[in-house]
Amino acid sequence: MNEAPSDPDCLLEARQIGRQTSAGQWLIRDVSLSVHPGDRIAIVGPTGSGKTLFLRSLAMLDEFQEGDLQFRGARLKDKQLPEFRSQVVYLQQRPVLIEGTVEDNLKFALQFQVNQNKSHNITSIINLLNIFDRPESFLQRQSSALSGGEGQIVALLRALILSPQILLLDEPTSGLDPSATEQFESIILKWLTTSDKTPALVWITHDHSQAQRIARQIMTFPTGTLSPVQGSN
Repeated sequence: MNEAPSDPDCLLEARQIGRQTSAGQWLIRDVSLSVHPGDRIAIVGPTGSGKTLFLRSLAMLDEFQEGDLQFRGARLKDKQLPEFRSQVVYLQQRPVLIEGTVEDNLKFALQFQVNQNKSHNITSIINLLNIFDRPESFLQRQSSALSGGEGQIVALLRALILSPQILLLDEPTSGLDPSATEQFESIILKWLTTSDKTPALVWITHDHSQAQRIARQIMTFPTGTLSPVQGSN
């Protein structure tokens, strides 16, 4: 069977992805998704339906047993993974922070060779902190003293510093109160509309009202069907 040609405008394309247990039980199977510049895709579905498994496959964090994943029209080689992960950033539900201050955590990703050409713009970080109603002194807080919600804010800022092409978010606001959730969504939408890269996002959420707010398309698990959001712009 001939392989379907790649979409030249597609950033990330998952074709018929399948993942199974060591015992051979399929957890997800035959799930496909194309992510283009500017796409805003929410993934919804019940717990255990495979949403996180699929998102981690898109991030190349876990292996899959069936299917194909292409980035900018080509299959990834192992040596390309560092560059891929600087462009396709995965934000998990529970943030992982290093010991030290908030600023130490924000600088951490820039230490890797693939990211050394990206600047640590303190002014832009302070502007983002202001949206979260956090003062500049927040940068000197110890990561061990942060609440779960504050840790997720730091993880988001650390991701945005990398200026990714695609942001993959796994229920990032589940530990935030309604006010912080609103601020989190505002920063994401501001990033989408002001970045010169025309970035895209894929966002797992259990909150259907949130999916309606942040997405233009909704992918429903376990079927993996994709439908437009009514009234989206």
